[in-house]
Amino acid sequence: RDLQKCSVDPLFISEQKFMLRPIILDSFKNYSRTNFFADITSGIIVGIVAIPLAIAFAIASGVTPDKGLVTAVIAGFMISLLGGSKVQISGPTGAFVVILYGIVQQHGVEGLATATLMAGILLLIMGITGLGSLIKFIPFPVVVGFTSGIAVIIFTSQIRDLFGLPLENVPSGFHEKWILYIRSLGSVNLHAMIIAAGSLLILVLWTKVSKKIPASLIVIFFSVAISQILGLDVETIGSRFGSIPSMIPAPVIPDLDFQTLKALISPAISIALLGGIEALLSAVVADGMTDDKHRSNIELVAQGIANVITPIFGGIPATGAIARTATNIKNGGRTPVAGIVHALVILMIMVFLGRWVVYIPLAALAAILVIVAYHMSEWRTFAVLLKSPRSDIAVLITTFLLTVIADLTVAIQLGVALSVVLFMRRLVVVSGIEALKTELLDEKAENTGETELLDEKPPIPEGVDIYEVKGPFFFGTAFRFEEALGAIGENDSEVLILGMRNVPFIDSTGLNTLRRFSQACRKHNVNLILSGIQSEALGNLKKAGLNHNIGHENIHPDFNSAMKRAKEVLYAKTIDSHPTSYSSKETV
Repeated sequence: RDLQKCSVDPLFISEQKFMLRPIILDSFKNYSRTNFFADITSGIIVGIVAIPLAIAFAIASGVTPDKGLVTAVIAGFMISLLGGSKVQISGPTGAFVVILYGIVQQHGVEGLATATLMAGILLLIMGITGLGSLIKFIPFPVVVGFTSGIAVIIFTSQIRDLFGLPLENVPSGFHEKWILYIRSLGSVNLHAMIIAAGSLLILVLWTKVSKKIPASLIVIFFSVAISQILGLDVETIGSRFGSIPSMIPAPVIPDLDFQTLKALISPAISIALLGGIEALLSAVVADGMTDDKHRSNIELVAQGIANVITPIFGGIPATGAIARTATNIKNGGRTPVAGIVHALVILMIMVFLGRWVVYIPLAALAAILVIVAYHMSEWRTFAVLLKSPRSDIAVLITTFLLTVIADLTVAIQLGVALSVVLFMRRLVVVSGIEALKTELLDEKAENTGETELLDEKPPIPEGVDIYEVKGPFFFGTAFRFEEALGAIGENDSEVLILGMRNVPFIDSTGLNTLRRFSQACRKHNVNLILSGIQSEALGNLKKAGLNHNIGHENIHPDFNSAMKRAKEVLYAKTIDSHPTSYSSKETV
């Protein structure tokens, strides 16, 4: 539809020329003082909301809390400044937790920084070349499957802090985690459970009290106050990680040796794909809430730049955050100014109030992440997809189970691969070739795309066979073509008309099959005629030189002209076979 629109809509063409132009440059038309104060207010609120989430996601990813704050500041600022969405808020998100935790366990924090930088370069390439649009073709069951799987893993990763289990090293495997949790149930910390239960109640019920003040902020104040006033024995950020730096650290270039890069290619691709998907999904959701339109490619470029620079300062991967973006919109943010303010607010709190962050109980952060996991789970959508065709259910369940049990990288790759295979199978099922034995299609029906037959069905002339190819002629369906026409030469046909009006495209395998079939026709003295071939398929046929092989005179735009050509061939063959039997064309 976009290509069709592009061919007729000059405004659409103009928009595409500026697809790599940061949207902030066009965001201040009719910008008023009211808009400015709304952006400032929203930025402050979102900045406060982002702090506990940035800390929680960093801890869940296996790194220190300050790395989450650094990411929220640098990536949040750069993506708002350079991106393609007016209201997108970016930073650490729950979607990355699974991948990042695995990278840290295998390659350490240094390896994570390298993988993040590599992912940033990939995002840059996707945005600059326009390949970012390919992300939109990842099947919906794959997205829901790994998103729901991530939610389960995030929930599982928070059980230790939710119940205050005194575990030093928690294994990365899903079932290993649960085995260890079950064995450790006797050492549950009741104080941590009280903090967690109170935090969950606030997170669930606070919206009934106020929708302006973020529930996560109330949870932080509640948990710190209760734990300090009552002297509860709970683990805090300070007791596990020590003090929080009050400044952005000095830049350090990650290790980029060949062996490290080779080992991190697959995780980097997963980070880039996941970051791109979530960024564009968040931007689409924001478009629906604001009745606006984002610029996909420059958004990916901004995401790439941010993920190249952030790890140099000790940060982790960042992308668009749907919940924080929605919070920004609901509080009046309408330009990238709100996102920039949100980043500056986090920096100011980090500088001036960072020393108080160490008192936050980990049980409260675990409660926040449990609610995040619940919203990420999309269990209602998951349930609806279970009523879909069996192929979609297979993709959904496979991706979900691989995400939970195996690895998110494997889940994405196999989920997409399985979707492609099942899609090709569907194409093969609906594609094929049909022989018309005793009746002809109506020319009007052929031109209009209808499939009705003539009321009076004229017989096919003796010596003419007609076949109709249906669906794309590609490597997945070429074998059916060969099977259906494998009997060439076994009958008495002299002309074979191949109807191709329902062939939207033909690939190299299809062209090669058609070439071999044309050669077989010549070998058996059968004249091959193509009818109704579409422009794209005709262009591919000409590029392959098949128009010369088949003959220009045997390629016709419609069935009537193809049949006329068939009768001419029959007449010519009749004359050649009996040169003295007929004196004129009229006699024939």
